[in-house]
Amino acid sequence: MLIIGCLMALPRLLLGQGQVLPAFEMSSSLCDARIISIWLPDGYPRPGVKYAVLYMHDGQNLFDTATAYGHKEWQVDETLTALSKEDRIVPCIVVGIWNTPKRFREYAPARPFSMMLAEAQKETENAALYGGQPLSDAYLRFIVEELKPWVDTHFEVDRSPKSTFIAGSSMGGLISLYALCEYPQVFGGAACISTHWPLRLSKNSPAFTNAMIEYLKPRISGLQGHKIYFDYGTETLDALYETHQVRIDSLFRAEGFPESSFRSQKFEGAAHNEASWAERFHIPALFLLGKKENQE
Repeated sequence: MLIIGCLMALPRLLLGQGQVLPAFEMSSSLCDARIISIWLPDGYPRPGVKYAVLYMHDGQNLFDTATAYGHKEWQVDETLTALSKEDRIVPCIVVGIWNTPKRFREYAPARPFSMMLAEAQKETENAALYGGQPLSDAYLRFIVEELKPWVDTHFEVDRSPKSTFIAGSSMGGLISLYALCEYPQVFGGAACISTHWPLRLSKNSPAFTNAMIEYLKPRISGLQGHKIYFDYGTETLDALYETHQVRIDSLFRAEGFPESSFRSQKFEGAAHNEASWAERFHIPALFLLGKKENQE
């Protein structure tokens, strides 16, 4: 049975920027317990309004410098508030899913991983940051079978795929794409920001990208009608990604995905960190949540 743990902090009320609810720990029958943070926009709830939901990984980095990695947050609440005031996005809430010490295993897509050569699998499993096989299938089941039903019950949200999105950076980009592929009936779109295609930090290998391409081939046509966003920078870890991303992009373009549902962007000079992602978060936010006349 799903259990909601104790509250961790007082609500963070920001003048004109909505409200970050008290963070709480949510236990699971499928994976390790983890902390959840939820942002509600100004004026929530509004009579007759059903809100879109954006689920985001690495939730501790989204709203608060006190909990964010390197004390640099994504400024998700500030960005969405600004876009909302300009009437550029649909009404939405954000569910931030904090990571755990098993982050790499929970964010590594299991099915593509199993399609790599045995040697590449073993090398990754033995890497210090992994320490075992992927746990992503259980993590996604937690989101779909436990977290989303709880959100759907407790908030005024549109439960349909057209209003349910998922996003993350680095390994969070990989798990967001995997979530869309595994649960296209749940998620209507994914933003994969600075997607960490090499899977390892010490080796820029094409092994996982090769496997992901084979995984995507029979599934990609089923993603028509969904929104898919990719991006990458050119500095620090992001400098590794272009050759991988170009191969992934070619699959989607070969399937004829229109500009309205597929986007892949390169940001010159952007690094692999929260400050860079905060600076451009408005772009994937508009792509997923934007009103048609205001999408970039």
